[in-house]
Amino acid sequence: MTDVRLPLRALVPFAAGSVGMGIWVTVPGIFLLYFLTDVLGVPPSTAGLALLLPNVADIVTHPWVGRISDVGLAGSGHRRRLMLAGCVVILAFVALFAVPSDLHGTSAAIWVAVALVVGNLLYSLYQVSYLATPADLDIGYHERTRLMGYRSVVIIVSVLLAGVAAPVVAGDDPGVGDYTRMALLLGAVMLVAMLVGIHGVARLHRAAPGVPAEPGHRGGLLVALRDRQFRALTASYLTVAITMNLVLAAMPYFAEYELGRSSLTSVLIAAFMAPAVLTTPLWVLVARRLGKQRSLLVAQAAFVGGSLVLALGAGVGLPLLIAAVTVLGVAFAAMQLMPLSMVPDVIAAAGSNGSASAGSYTGVWTAAEATGGALGPYVYSACLAAGGFVASTAGEHTTQSSGALAAVRYGFTLLPAALMTIAIVLQRRYTLDEFAHMEAPRAAVQEKAAG
Repeated sequence: MTDVRLPLRALVPFAAGSVGMGIWVTVPGIFLLYFLTDVLGVPPSTAGLALLLPNVADIVTHPWVGRISDVGLAGSGHRRRLMLAGCVVILAFVALFAVPSDLHGTSAAIWVAVALVVGNLLYSLYQVSYLATPADLDIGYHERTRLMGYRSVVIIVSVLLAGVAAPVVAGDDPGVGDYTRMALLLGAVMLVAMLVGIHGVARLHRAAPGVPAEPGHRGGLLVALRDRQFRALTASYLTVAITMNLVLAAMPYFAEYELGRSSLTSVLIAAFMAPAVLTTPLWVLVARRLGKQRSLLVAQAAFVGGSLVLALGAGVGLPLLIAAVTVLGVAFAAMQLMPLSMVPDVIAAAGSNGSASAGSYTGVWTAAEATGGALGPYVYSACLAAGGFVASTAGEHTTQSSGALAAVRYGFTLLPAALMTIAIVLQRRYTLDEFAHMEAPRAAVQEKAAG
């Protein structure tokens, strides 16, 4: 196990690439369902399908992109060409919100779905190769956590800024044109950040070049799928991804229909993301002491507790609800950091076959992440539909039934608590971390003694 410490001149630009990724995940994740139901007049059930079906393809395309990325690494020594092609995702990002004025209802949903299919494919070219970087480097257990700690801080900051800035740029009671203006501005930021990220990846490879796969180790998708530890980790992360994307998609509804003010969406997002930013470095330290697995389980349990407090609703007062959202944010920081830094641990434990298949591992991982991104809003939209929620267009205000209001509240609170409980059960099946955590300091001491 190596004792290389990555320099800041490589860590910072690498982490900066997550700004673009954060915008792509956040803005559609938080606002696209609301945009469909409350601006374009798409019924909740149709809107949910428009966001779900395009992401079904990710189950196939992401592992395929991962395999292409592995082949590119073997042939050229890097994955940056695929990342550069992925930067074109900004065009699809703008198209998501630039819906022609004569499209409403189902036709508008089809437009958004097509743009989402194209965008997801382009985004995967960048994301899969980017997230394979820690496994490509010759670094150890704790350094992987440190590397992904920088990345987690930046992506959470970008999620916070995008989540707060998007509604501000769009304005009060926005229409399609306002959302298009927002997408153009944030799309430009995405492009710059993603290009900086590519530069950061190059610097990391110069600082800690990985060991090429040995002859005869071809790797591939089957290596990832046969890995029991990876399957357990991915199953839990899929459930977490569903939960977190559900919560983000539900925030605008909770703010407007439970708290009575749509402007509180930005407050909820800030209360969720700001603590996540501040506590990520602390979670890095906690992981050094407890290990990544135990830290993750603690965070998941805290998330369940915070969700149950939120289920009490507006009657308990805004300060307590904001405090509960803050707890969710602190837990979210660990649930971003720990799993992503555990994936390269799994790959390293798989030996040469794992190293040759880092892109395939990451492709399966990002497919799970994308599936969670689709299922989260869909599950919430199904909850709204079951409660009788009525869609509306921009400028139109509809009175919702008591069943719809209950669906808004409990879909945001009790449902995530139940899902996260399932994630905890699945996460406990992962057993690699205890050994890796104990071996990391021992290996470092041995290397220093040998040096």
